[in-house]
Amino acid sequence: QVQLVESGGGLVQAGGSLRLSCVASGRTSSVMGWFRQAPGKLREFVAAIRWIGGRTYYADSVKGRFTISRDNYKNTVYLQMNSLKPEDTAVYYCAARASDSGSFAIADFNSWGQGTQVTVSS
Repeated sequence: QVQLVESGGGLVQAGGSLRLSCVASGRTSSVMGWFRQAPGKLREFVAAIRWIGGRTYYADSVKGRFTISRDNYKNTVYLQMNSLKPEDTAVYYCAARASDSGSFAIADFNSWGQGTQVTVSS
C-alpha cells in the first residue's frame, strides 16, 4: 500500500482559498485523488491526477475553482481551492489508485490518508 499524509486544512471565510497537500510514500500508484465527506453525507470524488502525464479530472461542483497538481520529485499532490463556499466544508481525503485504468469510485482507490478538515464560514 501507499502511505498518504495530508495537510493544509483549516478554517476560512467564504470566498477564501486553501491549499491541501498530500505526501505519498511506499508502493507506487498511477492516479492520485482527492475526495471529501461532509457531515451526514457520503464521501464524494473531488479531483484526480495521473502521476505520468498529469492529466486531471474534476467533479462538476469544483470545476473552475479547484486545481489539482503534482510534484513527482516530492511525491506530493496538491489541491488548490479558491472561491470556497460553505458547502465545501468537509473532511478532505487523499487517495491513491494503483491501476492505470478504472473509475473514480471510492472502491477503486487502494490507499487513503487520514483526512484533513476544511471549514468554510459564511
